[in-house]
Amino acid sequence: MQEYWPHIILVLSLAASTAATIHAAMTKQDVRAAIGWVAIVIFSPLLGALFYFFAGINRIRQERVSQQRVLQDHDLMLIERLVIKQSLPEWPHEFAALRRAGDSIARYKLLRGNSVELLDGGDQTYPAMLEAIADAKKSIAMQSYIFDHDRMGVRIAQALIDAHNRGVEIRVLIDAVGAKYSRPPITRMLMKGGVPTARFLPTAIGMRLAYANLRSHRKLLVIDGELALAGGMNIREGFTTEFGQNKMTRDTHFRIRGPATRQLMDSFAHEWEFTTKERLDGVQWFNSVNNVVQDANTPVRVVTSGPDRTLGANQSMVMAALSVAQHHVRIQSPYFLPDIVLIGALVTAARRGVIVDVVIPGNNNLKLVSAAMDAQLDQLVGAGVRIWKSTGTFDHSKLMAVDGLWSYAGSSNLDPRSLRLNFELDLEMYDQQMAHTIESRIDETIETSNRVTLESLRSKPFSIQLRNRLIWLASPYL
Repeated sequence: MQEYWPHIILVLSLAASTAATIHAAMTKQDVRAAIGWVAIVIFSPLLGALFYFFAGINRIRQERVSQQRVLQDHDLMLIERLVIKQSLPEWPHEFAALRRAGDSIARYKLLRGNSVELLDGGDQTYPAMLEAIADAKKSIAMQSYIFDHDRMGVRIAQALIDAHNRGVEIRVLIDAVGAKYSRPPITRMLMKGGVPTARFLPTAIGMRLAYANLRSHRKLLVIDGELALAGGMNIREGFTTEFGQNKMTRDTHFRIRGPATRQLMDSFAHEWEFTTKERLDGVQWFNSVNNVVQDANTPVRVVTSGPDRTLGANQSMVMAALSVAQHHVRIQSPYFLPDIVLIGALVTAARRGVIVDVVIPGNNNLKLVSAAMDAQLDQLVGAGVRIWKSTGTFDHSKLMAVDGLWSYAGSSNLDPRSLRLNFELDLEMYDQQMAHTIESRIDETIETSNRVTLESLRSKPFSIQLRNRLIWLASPYL
């Protein structure tokens, strides 16, 4: 062995590098990702192949996560009555094209008969969650990326335990990485209280890796198959004035009633079955799809996306909306790292005469991401896209509104991780009142924001610009 170990290492390196290179070339859909991984493997044969094994391979079985659940015939008939096949008569014709694009992009159809309410921050969202859990009679399905074991997390966990003790069926799904943001993890308290709890896709080495791939970033609570709360909010005490005080993180969430709750429950059931192999069925989980809210007719479509058959669905929805915009696009995103295709869509909209406003945090909680964001803003600002950096505390909201009619919100950031590597959950809404609500919230933020200009970007010291560009090179993995 002492004589031949260099040859053994050489053979192992060549075999591992060859296998990793072939796998990357044959499975990666993005040519830049394929080239990047092949370069890493070639220039660092053994370590590169090992890194690719842990971080570069998509271990999600597409047919497993994306498989459409089979509905009963009578459910299909009821759903068919609620599907919107044409845009509303009073709407501009371009939104009919957007609806058709959504039908081909998303797994779910646009359904009428919903009510949707925006909840501003943890001060509104967490009390709504606690009230909904307390009122649950049959079932609770809860999903979160981060569920901290802090004072707010304990309140919600205890509410779930109390509901379990009174006979409500409960399932809680937390991302395996997000579960480790606090110690001890909240999963211990939930399982000790008898609440069925699972962790989505544990990492290979069991650590909390801030930039681990293939995470479930979805945030969802479904009560009795009738009421749902979904959006961008994790469960963390820092989102409330009670605990965060003047450093409170801002965010948005949505309360939904109507047939769209079935789509949300279906999304949860997919990931729960993928994680635990348990199939959720029955009226306690899936209430009648004909659950139309009286005096409410907001058309809603649930858009799921992730590194499976729904890859890029969220980005495709955003680009479709940009292509039909005629007057004004407003976007708010905490992590804004669009790829060259999305940058092109934003720039094209601005050059067509559409006002494009993008709000990003002036004080970001992820400094590396903030630096990478700054490195590419000149591509947008120079083409007429208006970029605003908010002041005050960090805002985690992910919002988009087009022409005062259409809006899109949920868990998706506009960065490579959300658009390609994470499982995300968003709401597409055709409702003038909701679009105005989101627009007003973004406009209020713009009023106290600082506009980014080419001069402000170029006035930064060269060392800062160089640092930002070097960090930007790693943006596909931030």
